[in-house]
Amino acid sequence: MRIVIVEDEAIAARRLRKMVETLEPSCTIEATLDSVSATVNWFNSHLAPDLLLLDIELADGQSFDIFKQIEVACPIIFTTSYDEHAIRAFKLNSIDYLLKPIQEKELQQSLQKLKNLQKVFTERKPLTLQIEALLKELQEQQLPTPGQYRDRILVKQGQRMIPITSNEVAYFFTKEKINFLLTKDNRRYQIDFTMEELEKSLPPKDFFRANRQFLVNYTAVEKVSQDYNAKLKLNLNPSPAEEVIISREKAMEFRQWLGE
Repeated sequence: MRIVIVEDEAIAARRLRKMVETLEPSCTIEATLDSVSATVNWFNSHLAPDLLLLDIELADGQSFDIFKQIEVACPIIFTTSYDEHAIRAFKLNSIDYLLKPIQEKELQQSLQKLKNLQKVFTERKPLTLQIEALLKELQEQQLPTPGQYRDRILVKQGQRMIPITSNEVAYFFTKEKINFLLTKDNRRYQIDFTMEELEKSLPPKDFFRANRQFLVNYTAVEKVSQDYNAKLKLNLNPSPAEEVIISREKAMEFRQWLGE
């Protein structure tokens, strides 16, 4: 189980981590974060964990602010010193709400609740496979005929399928061999298309393959700078977690594309 802990008090974070590792020796603590901004940045550059242990009151705001900026597609156990946030928390992906100081037995019960839920969904796997097959079929139907370009992309959000228009897309990127779509309002979705399929099926006047990792919409390009090797560095909005570099060989092609 991959777990992320968000807690702004260092002592409480260490205590919680120790409890988790005691109760779940085989788990991996992917990160221990202490703020809204750090959590948003982490989720923008990593796959969602299997569980998020999330304190509500953080140094730079309440953790509810995270959900205004990104989609958090994983189960959450909220931790807090106050109980007035309970109703709001359970409207999100919350499976439990623990009051500090957290007791090991209570955390154990919460982790068991997560396992029980996972078991239920595992037993329903055939339905999930049917949905994934349907999604794949619908995506294949989206592939344009020669001379045509796609104007929308179907993505999966939980058990739902939603269309994202190409105009909403800021850029596509690859992270740890998985492809993602990021919208202009900073919503991220995992997609099944390869970068090559996307490059061929999207209008070339709007999208440019910057490198192996990024396919960008011209509207997301805020600034272009050149280094001493004649490579180009792109500043995109929303800002990606890593630098977007265009090689010297593709620099002229990019300039011509951007100037069209």
